Amino acid sequence: MSVIRVEDADGVTHELEPVEGWRLMEILRDYGMGMEGTCGGAVACASCHIVLDPEWADKVAPPREDEIDKLDELPFLHETSRLSCQIIWSDELDGLKITLVKEPT
Repeated sequence: MSVIRVEDADGVTHELEPVEGWRLMEILRDYGMGMEGTCGGAVACASCHIVLDPEWADKVAPPREDEIDKLDELPFLHETSRLSCQIIWSDELDGLKITLVKEPT
């Protein structure tokens, strides 16, 4: 069984069982992690912004140009910011650690 470790906006860590071939955004949404995914993965909204744990940043496929452009539109970024709609789950990502983004107040 593969697992994703998700730190929510309150700092609580959840272990989710992913589905092979699904977008990370879909997995987070279906587990009720507060993931909107408004555009459904079309790289049009950035509502699925997450932060990869630094140890995983180089293990996930790099972002395409359209993802980088959409991330650049956000008011704040982290070094390992990504759009979860652009990460397709595979068993090679077993143990992936991410943080859900909480906008600064």
